[in-house]
Amino acid sequence: MSVRIEIPPLLRHHTNGVITAEVKGSTVGECLNSFAKQYPGTRKRLFDKNGKLLRYVEIYVNGETSYPKELARQVNDGDEISIVYLISGG
Repeated sequence: MSVRIEIPPLLRHHTNGVITAEVKGSTVGECLNSFAKQYPGTRKRLFDKNGKLLRYVEIYVNGETSYPKELARQVNDGDEISIVYLISGG
């Protein structure tokens, strides 16, 4: 099963400028782990030391939020995952 990940600008220096990546997996978590194996520098920008998504990372599948299941959400062949970084400030 092939899933496409849209790589945000914040991660592209870890992917040598690659904008999209094809990965294999049946859940968002499997796909993101496959992505992090392809581009090891991205792991610390996606996951905490326990393997959970960082609290300011939002994942969308085909334009719809994957919250609250996030990493456990099922994906299908041809789906598209988007990684979005939430920005806050005051």
